[in-house]
Parts: sequence; C-alpha cells; structure tokens
Amino acid sequence: MLCSIAKLGDEKVESIRKLEEGLGKSLLAFSCHDLQPVQLSDDELAKIQKLEGELGLSLVAVSA
Repeated sequence: MLCSIAKLGDEKVESIRKLEEGLGKSLLAFSCHDLQPVQLSDDELAKIQKLEGELGLSLVAVSA
C-alpha cells in the first residue's frame, strides 16, 4: 500500500478547514492506493536514486 497527499476539491478542503478551526489543529489528508513495490536490479536502483537526487524527491517503483 502506498499513500500520498490527497488531491482535494474545494468542498473537501473547506470541510477540513472547518474541522481544523474547531480542533485548533492542522490536518493532512492522505489517499492510499493498493500498489506493490517491484524488485529492482542494482542498475535500475542506481538510476532511480540518481534522478531522486536531481529532483529532490523520492520515487517508488510499483506494479500497477
């Protein structure tokens, strides 16, 4: 399972903001997907890690 920050429409964002105000706390919304990581060769992993460094983010190889 892989989770990421959720992409929300205005209505959902407003609902979350109202709850945040009521709680006095900040909330993060995540969406989860049933994906499985794949096995990588050392060469494939090195290429992914190189691009991660260049882009300043994390990448995950999955089977969809």
